[in-house]
Amino acid sequence: MSPDHSPFYTEEHLAFRDSLRSFVAKEIEPHAHEWDEAGSFPRELYAKAADIGLIPLGFPEELGGIEADLFYLIIASQELARPGLGGLSASLMSHNIGTPPIVRAARPEVRERVVPGILAGEKISALAITEPGGGSDVAALRTTAKRDGDEYVVNGSKTFITSGMRADYYTVAVRTGEPGHRGISLLLIERDRSGFSRTSLDRKMGWWCSDTATLYFDDCRVPAENLLGEENAGSRLIMENFNHERIFMAAGCNGFAQACLDEVVDYARQRRTFGQPLIEHQVIRHKLADMVMRINATQGYLENVAWRVENGENPVADTCLLKNQATLTMEFCAREAVQILGGAGYLRGPKSERIYREVRVNAIGGGAEEIMRDLASRQLGF
Repeated sequence: MSPDHSPFYTEEHLAFRDSLRSFVAKEIEPHAHEWDEAGSFPRELYAKAADIGLIPLGFPEELGGIEADLFYLIIASQELARPGLGGLSASLMSHNIGTPPIVRAARPEVRERVVPGILAGEKISALAITEPGGGSDVAALRTTAKRDGDEYVVNGSKTFITSGMRADYYTVAVRTGEPGHRGISLLLIERDRSGFSRTSLDRKMGWWCSDTATLYFDDCRVPAENLLGEENAGSRLIMENFNHERIFMAAGCNGFAQACLDEVVDYARQRRTFGQPLIEHQVIRHKLADMVMRINATQGYLENVAWRVENGENPVADTCLLKNQATLTMEFCAREAVQILGGAGYLRGPKSERIYREVRVNAIGGGAEEIMRDLASRQLGF
């Protein structure tokens, strides 16, 4: 379902889409395979993305941002998906999950010192919640922050952190109080703090060009002014952040599904089997029709949830189910695309091959499918 045929997008939305599409086609798509194989992409891309309005999108103008509704963010996520390079989307846009708690809850002087540099693409922001022993169980996190005068002393570790090696600022979930959700706080921790170290996680199934790391805090001292919001009140900030992240992820997953469809339609028109183009075979046309059906259904769900959020609702259950719908759509389309490509789809290089390897990280990150179903069922009163 194209924004051209949707009532949710204005001429301004479409103009932004066209500008971003040109940027992606010029600055990202020609390098996608090379960057993924290299396991990284140039840091200069952050500044370029900021210059065209991508990095500051959705943040307050007084901090260097560009005010925008969720439909701009859906466009951004789906245009970034066109090269089929999920690791780049995750790392380039890690500020989308690392920075909102700073904007919402940091002291004004901290916010004004930190956020403008991030939105200008000069600094990189990361979110650090997941721990080696906890996974999706945020309430069980064990990284501690104990108050000592005008500082917190942080001890513990985080893992699977996107932008974990190259980030300048980390929004870190810590335990400052009792067990469970009520004892959790968020701290802003700068990369150069004494007692803070990192190791890279680079042997991954997918997202090869994404910078992923484990973080270690060993008596790491952080100014008390870096506390985000009130002490022991970080869970609400985390949950608000998750809901926003899940909509952005759902948009991206459906964008990757569309990238698979586009790639195999082109391939099926060119590839000849049994004396005719592959697309002339009924079984192939049916596969393509099934892909379109799932993509359009997911896009409709996505835009409905976004519209509800824009109108003041907090549809937690549907946000969770939307994320699952999107990851399942991505999985179906990637599988069918690789099947249509045949042997060519088993070789590194096609978008669909990369996307197929990236399905699982999307089905786990930002809330695993199982957690999403459980949270949604509880919200629905089951």
